[in-house]
Amino acid sequence: MVSSILCFVWSFLISVFAIPSIINVAHLKQLLDEPNLRTVHMSLTPRLGGVAIFAGFASAITIFGDIDKEIQQVIASCIILFFVGLKDDIITLSTFKKFFVQVLAAGIVIFIGDIRIADFHGFLGWHELPDGISYAFSFLVIIGITNAINLIDGLDGLAGSITVVISGIFICFFYNQPAANSALYANLGLALMGGVIGFLRYNFRKAIIFMGDTGSLVCGFLVSIFAIKFIQFDYMPSSPAVAVSILILPTVDTARVFIIRILKGKSPFSPDKNHIHHILKAKGLSSMQIVAILSSGNMCIFGLAYLLSDFSTNLVMAIIAIISLLLCLLLEWLKK
Repeated sequence: MVSSILCFVWSFLISVFAIPSIINVAHLKQLLDEPNLRTVHMSLTPRLGGVAIFAGFASAITIFGDIDKEIQQVIASCIILFFVGLKDDIITLSTFKKFFVQVLAAGIVIFIGDIRIADFHGFLGWHELPDGISYAFSFLVIIGITNAINLIDGLDGLAGSITVVISGIFICFFYNQPAANSALYANLGLALMGGVIGFLRYNFRKAIIFMGDTGSLVCGFLVSIFAIKFIQFDYMPSSPAVAVSILILPTVDTARVFIIRILKGKSPFSPDKNHIHHILKAKGLSSMQIVAILSSGNMCIFGLAYLLSDFSTNLVMAIIAIISLLLCLLLEWLKK
């Protein structure tokens, strides 16, 4: 417990005290994000907040956290994603290059760390998965969730708050799991939370810095790892469905936006203002109101899935799918 508290506090302090210096350097070197048609901010703003998040996270977990071989692979992958995100925040990288590095990072934890989804718990009649399907699906999950967190980073405090909510839920489960290394993942989550909360001090209201790809790629990657470990630890009969409910906001929003872009004949990665936060912003809600609504909604859907967690994976997943469809229909109605 002491090491867990230290992981959180150290990461928070490093992040919260590092950001003012990062802001000064960013302005001095003109490393600023310019407003454009798809952004909601109106002034030049640094987008290197992820540097402080990663500094707090990495230093906390290496000083105070117990690190086994599996955690080593996770940290190694985070380092790779951190540097590609940093380069993209300074000089824009192509989508292919970022995707290639994400595949590399995912490959490290899947093939070397053996962090992968190997059991569907009866979803669509599947239980233990053949290795080929397990590896392929795990790649899809990690890369998909990593990009989902990256894509919702379009409003003050949103990506950081959602990361804190999701990580907090997983941490609670990790602490109640008797598996040998579950506490290590709890510490990993607390180190991430500390860094992100320190960052939110400067990003939550009238943001003076953004996390950028440097932060969102690392946050998204770690959240995807937490989801896979949650399923591996097998807390309940419908673990995969509950994991989906914890990640409901970023995954549904990303899938919805991708489908809309494809139906319009555009690249799924082409930027637009179809994200849920853009729609709510257009309706006159403030950034704080949007963050509160979306964070609360995410927690409510998880709460419902948790209450139904003793039922079959198929039933819980069907309920989540219905809720997701209703949410998408509501968003399309709000756009009119």
